[in-house]
Amino acid sequence: MLVVDTEAVRRAPLFAALTDDDAEALLASMQSRTIHRGEELFHEGEKGESLYVITDGKVKLGRTSPDGRENLLAILGTGEMLGELSLFDPGPRTATATAVANTELVGLGHEAMADFLKTRPEVAMTMLGALARRLRRTNEALGDLVFTDVPGRVAKALIDLSQRFGQPVDDGVLVGHDLTQEELAQLVGASRETVNKALADFSARGWIKLEARAVTLLDVERLQRRAR
Repeated sequence: MLVVDTEAVRRAPLFAALTDDDAEALLASMQSRTIHRGEELFHEGEKGESLYVITDGKVKLGRTSPDGRENLLAILGTGEMLGELSLFDPGPRTATATAVANTELVGLGHEAMADFLKTRPEVAMTMLGALARRLRRTNEALGDLVFTDVPGRVAKALIDLSQRFGQPVDDGVLVGHDLTQEELAQLVGASRETVNKALADFSARGWIKLEARAVTLLDVERLQRRAR
């Protein structure tokens, strides 16, 4: 039986407006699930019937173009939600969710969540706020694709990943992003070769130290300036 990390679930926006009793009641109706690295949670175009909260691990959200090219929309980690659009618009999934590390989640069906929200409108407002923040990030990313060069986008992605997944170490901030070089390039919206060139340049300048599926940020201030 999978043991659910209650504290991780409580960090999700879904639970932010709940009392302890309400949170426990909702958690009791959620189903636990484990997916391994490379395994899909759901696929773009499928009918969306559940939302999920990540209790451990990381999941990437991506889309595939008609000619087979992939674009990475987001990397989500512990305490973050995915699939919540199905609560407000139960149509096809707009992205494919794939584990980039062994991941544990709890899921809640559309009908159960809809019934829960009817008596707790404050939770619906909290969720709408979370959706608005995600839309704001999407709009910002679209602007970056138009107005920011690839090295700037790489620097910004590293800063964002460090703020969400980074851990302080002696020489800087260790970011265990669990992404391949190709996935990192998809997240930035550029070719792997161009992104690798930017990373190599940052490394040569002493701003970062590259690791296997991770990077240590040695000079966060310089990266922040390059990201602007």
